[in-house]
Amino acid sequence: MEAKTLGAAAPRKPVLSVSARKIKDNAADWHNLILKWEALNELGFATANSIANLKISLLSKDKAGPESSSPASEDDEEKTHLDYDKELETLCEGLQATLEGLTKIQVKMEKLSSTTKGICELENYHYGEENRRPPLFHTWPTAHFYEVSHKLSDMYGQELLLKRTVGAELAHTADRDLILSYLSMWLHQPYVKRDSGLLLESMLLETGHHAL
Repeated sequence: MEAKTLGAAAPRKPVLSVSARKIKDNAADWHNLILKWEALNELGFATANSIANLKISLLSKDKAGPESSSPASEDDEEKTHLDYDKELETLCEGLQATLEGLTKIQVKMEKLSSTTKGICELENYHYGEENRRPPLFHTWPTAHFYEVSHKLSDMYGQELLLKRTVGAELAHTADRDLILSYLSMWLHQPYVKRDSGLLLESMLLETGHHAL
């Protein structure tokens, strides 16, 4: 939302070309999609953490074994497992809903990358050699917008695949260390590189959403 506000046309500024306007809109969309991704990532981590705590708690109880073998204790144990299964199912459904939301965001990211590639191809058709065309904004050649979009899309695409694996395996893992490893993978997003924020900020600066 912030990017959209900052990207509004100001008085007495030159009218942007169609390509430049689309690139500028794409940059704002990238900003908004990444904000939405981060919000869902935090929600997903909270759910995954609850699943992990539930799994570890049950593993600890199973390892300790029943306190007695009386029929009453066996009934209590069965009820505990039923309650556990119900809670785990609810949490897994919540995590799946988060993954579906992340998938929709990543699909939109791919479309932004594809749109930017189309703009590059259109520019190539009109201008031919890169050195014959003026930059759309400050210094970036049009192709650089596609390079950045492609890098970001690829990062989040790989991260989504990892999160799907975590979502599929977390509730079925019977190893405490592996459970904690899955949880760490979700939180730290290893495929979203450290320079992703710099790439986005550079694009926002170049397109005028943020002041140079």
